[in-house]
Amino acid sequence: MSFPFDEQSFQQSINRRSFLTRSAYGLGGLALTSLFNPKRLAAAPDPRGIPGAIQPLHFPPKAKRVIHLCMAGGPSHLESFDWKPKLKELDNQPFPASMTNGQQLAQLQNTPLKARGPFVTFAKYGQSGQEISNLFPHIAGIADDLCIVRSMHTEQINHDPAHAFMNSGSIIKGRPSMGSWLFYGLGAETENLPGFVVFTTQGKAGQQPVSSRQWSAGYLPGKYQGIQFQSKGDAVHYVGNPEGVCQSTQRQVIEEINRLNGLLADEKLDPEIQTRIAQYEMAFRMQTSVPELSDFSSEPKSTLEHYGIKRPGDGSFASNCLMARRLAERGVRFIQLYHRAWDHHGDIEKNMPEAARDVDQASAALVQDLKQRGMLDDTLVIWGGEFGRTPMGQGSGRDHHIKAFSIWMAGGGVKPGTTWGNTDELGYSYLEDGQDVDVHDLHATMLKLCGIDHKQLTVRYQGRDFRLTDVHGRVIEGICA
Repeated sequence: MSFPFDEQSFQQSINRRSFLTRSAYGLGGLALTSLFNPKRLAAAPDPRGIPGAIQPLHFPPKAKRVIHLCMAGGPSHLESFDWKPKLKELDNQPFPASMTNGQQLAQLQNTPLKARGPFVTFAKYGQSGQEISNLFPHIAGIADDLCIVRSMHTEQINHDPAHAFMNSGSIIKGRPSMGSWLFYGLGAETENLPGFVVFTTQGKAGQQPVSSRQWSAGYLPGKYQGIQFQSKGDAVHYVGNPEGVCQSTQRQVIEEINRLNGLLADEKLDPEIQTRIAQYEMAFRMQTSVPELSDFSSEPKSTLEHYGIKRPGDGSFASNCLMARRLAERGVRFIQLYHRAWDHHGDIEKNMPEAARDVDQASAALVQDLKQRGMLDDTLVIWGGEFGRTPMGQGSGRDHHIKAFSIWMAGGGVKPGTTWGNTDELGYSYLEDGQDVDVHDLHATMLKLCGIDHKQLTVRYQGRDFRLTDVHGRVIEGICA
């Protein structure tokens, strides 16, 4: 069987193939040349850092960077930032069935539900009169810098999918995390460190594992992946050269590897090859930048004491908070600190105060330190977990809860000294009063504060335009200054 020859289609096909082939060779050569000597290709000196995909930004940015203090396990809002005197009155009495009928519960399904009153006291702090529990005296001391959001809610009731939903707006594996999206959109202000860095610590109890998929780049190029630094010892494994390998020898090895990668880049147009070239270069630069970053000797003793650091580099949440400030100073775009200590199904009266002591002083010190250095205005700090805890008791603790939890934000264009959102009188559910905030809303607002319209930060993957907020999300203008 023969088909009529279509000369126009054939000519267009040749042109497309020629363009793609020549572009692959040209782009590969340009990328490799720019890595070895960026100034050769620049009409003027290159700006320091890694350019982002959104240029120019959609809005004037309030925040240049984000520090996410993630309280992994789900801290109880009822013992932290959402005072419910009615729940205290109802302690150990049957919980109203009208509230829970047909609702999703984690481990309390088909069990008698009894109210569990908060075991803490609350007071009003600062000129703003923010209500904060006595477990967080240092955070209470910065009440006028905080925007407390009491009406958070989520869709996922178990830890790993709830973390995935908080980080990526989806429970589907392979979706990029919010840190990767922000790094992709804004780029970074450094070439010597990753644009997205993650630390993890753990408390004495309430620990839940946190998987590396929580800082995955998903279908974005691999260079936007979050990089986990170690909380104790060398921040990065094998950051130094092996014995007998000098810096010049290491440089030669990197150049030869990148030459071979450049040859591969000439043959196929694959962004992961360019990522590989860039990451070898960054790894080489990190051999100098990471030891300097981890060296706290330049920090005054008063600063260490302010954070509550007993011994620099001791693997504590406090040390990581100081590292977060140092990373922010050096141009890292998104910094995420996990503290695994909040899964309080039992012994909440013992374990929650311990978890609070782990993070209270350092969290407040970070905000104060950024403010003192003039960095808080353009640094958005977010503090909170993946969900809350039930107002019903579970033995000596509380179960997972998705219909209400609290977070706080500071700096980066949010209104200070503000409480946003409400829950019912027992802290069971957010109120649909126009001030409720879901995870997609939080993502949309974070991106807006960083100068990005969440609806326009998209990547085409498998024939569809994807975004962090999927088809949801609204900017909560009421918390934006």
